[in-house]
Amino acid sequence: MKPLTEQEIRTAFVNCTKGEASRLNVPRNLAEQPWDDLDFLGWRDPQAPDRAYLVTELDGRLVAVVLRSSSAASWQARRSMCSLCVTTHTGGVSLLVAPRAGKAGKQGNSVGAYMCSDLACSLYVRGKKDVGTKLHESLTVEEKVQRTVANLAAFIAKVTA
Repeated sequence: MKPLTEQEIRTAFVNCTKGEASRLNVPRNLAEQPWDDLDFLGWRDPQAPDRAYLVTELDGRLVAVVLRSSSAASWQARRSMCSLCVTTHTGGVSLLVAPRAGKAGKQGNSVGAYMCSDLACSLYVRGKKDVGTKLHESLTVEEKVQRTVANLAAFIAKVTA
């Protein structure tokens, strides 16, 4: 992924108003991100732990979505699998819900998926971040990256449909 600026990120949001996008907390350490290892930039809002955001490039344009998570519950201590990168974690996967873009979102419709709680899917797939015990897969790293990108594109398509 190419390095992004705060302004590029703010203008890429598809499921919130321009005012909401201008007020959300963008990571302050954009220059320090491992851009070469990222398929998307994902982060949790440090001032609102139930809020998360992700931004990626699809079909040559940036797309960013606002996500919400439920509060931590006892079921999150079980081993769960991320629907984007297919990494399993004990307590490290959350149901993240995105309001749909446009009229559907204004009517309260949303789309959810189980994702790595820290949104570090790209780093898990590449082995740059450890999850402890891994399930064995015969896919190459490049095939895992392609699967993650395809799963993310399918999720974004549901948000923007």
